[in-house]
Amino acid sequence: MFSSFSFSPHLSSPPPVEMAMSSILNADDIKKALDAFAAADSFDYKKFFEMVGLKSKSCDEVKKVFTVLDADNSGFIEEEELKFVLKGFAKDGRDLSDKETKEFLRAADKDGDGKIGVDEFAALVKE
Repeated sequence: MFSSFSFSPHLSSPPPVEMAMSSILNADDIKKALDAFAAADSFDYKKFFEMVGLKSKSCDEVKKVFTVLDADNSGFIEEEELKFVLKGFAKDGRDLSDKETKEFLRAADKDGDGKIGVDEFAALVKE
């Protein structure tokens, strides 16, 4: 009866994330972007969003990407989730450094509440 609910919310499940992301963005573009920012402290969100093709996507598609990255479905990407944002694009994405995470959050968090809402994310992508 409950077999369709076999997924555990406490475990990350990379294949569905990748499937969700690759239904919006090109997998080769994602790989190239992740490779370009493989070195610690090299992440540039503007270049990354451009390389994965996110800047050219519709507002609805950008919002779909946001929902994939909002791992706890809170309606926000908090600092803890932001550290793992590259894993949201591909399971082998690296973790952001603390410095990269804080810079990314500072750039996106326009209302100063310490987290990124969907509208803040969409605005950041389109910068």
